[in-house]
Amino acid sequence: MTTSWPASFDDDRALARRRLPRFLFDYIDGGAGTEQTLAANSTAWSRHGVRQRVLVNVDGVDTSVNLLGDSCAQPLVLAPIGLAGLMARRGEVQAVRAANTAGVPFTLSTVGLCGLDEVAAAATAPFWFQLYWLRDRGLVQALLDRAWSAGCRTLVFTVDLPLPGLRRRDTRNGMNQPGLRPKWSKATQVFARPDWLWDVALRGRPLRLGSLDAHVPTARDLDAFRRFIDAQFDPTVTWDDLAWLRERWSGRIVLKGLLDADDARRAVDAGTDALVVSNHGGRQLDGAAATAAKLPAIVAAVGARTTVLVDGGVRSGVDVFRALALGARGVLVGRPWIFALAGGGERGLAAMLARWQRELATTMALAGVTDIADIGLQHLDHD
Repeated sequence: MTTSWPASFDDDRALARRRLPRFLFDYIDGGAGTEQTLAANSTAWSRHGVRQRVLVNVDGVDTSVNLLGDSCAQPLVLAPIGLAGLMARRGEVQAVRAANTAGVPFTLSTVGLCGLDEVAAAATAPFWFQLYWLRDRGLVQALLDRAWSAGCRTLVFTVDLPLPGLRRRDTRNGMNQPGLRPKWSKATQVFARPDWLWDVALRGRPLRLGSLDAHVPTARDLDAFRRFIDAQFDPTVTWDDLAWLRERWSGRIVLKGLLDADDARRAVDAGTDALVVSNHGGRQLDGAAATAAKLPAIVAAVGARTTVLVDGGVRSGVDVFRALALGARGVLVGRPWIFALAGGGERGLAAMLARWQRELATTMALAGVTDIADIGLQHLDHD
């Protein structure tokens, strides 16, 4: 049963489910195939027990850290979420405000409803921009130029999406199906959520992909946008394209979507500034390993040479501690922040970020550590 005061990821998820039309909730909640990897991501963290220590002076626990030049109140980054503006009214704007107030980076998706200029106008600190590689190189260059002009200096290049994964919930809900029947199905789901219809669909206009609206025909038709984007994902992208990107982006490049140590070594050799151990939240290759299982080997391979971040299945400040103990420098979260935003708006997201910081600080204290830099394998049980 969900209370009026969310105290966990599950509470935020339940509130979002009550508020969103089913096809939007499932778009966020679901994964690829039979969702094996989606489930494995969460359970893998719980296999790492935290080592409790006592009679240690833990006065003055400090959760702050520097991530890629950004001073952060905790080692947490809001991961890019496509169509976040459909989950709450002008969702990306609310999210960047909450992130700025909480002192953590926000990452704007290429396919966010609020564009670079709108988010920049709302932000009080620099934000990160996530790039999907598109077939149109001119469009990629235009996005890079626009992001730089908006003040972005950290580019998150998602590399595990040469084509969309097979997401069965989207198919069942008509998200990727043509014709009148899927449209009618989505319409009935919308009318079953009148609060969302009024607050987001009507008051949250314009409903278009803000960073792409100047470059894509039929910019006000989200179905047409989806068809355009699906057609633009480029399965021919290779390491040579990363070299092209490195020549054209003067800021930091974070490669997101690595699960293999050899790929991680190659990414570092190619001049990237950081990488994210990620399986796209279980939304791409069903059957891929959980990120917690792959993190230690990647840290061993490149952790001394680059900043290693991780995402996938992190559901609390305790999981953040586990990720740091396994060698990550920071954590990206997706579903936790978008569920908090969908269920409670900017205030809901602010409450979630404050809660996670308290959870991390409490875990640190009970594990006998006061500084993020001191967290390591010695703080996990290996029995």
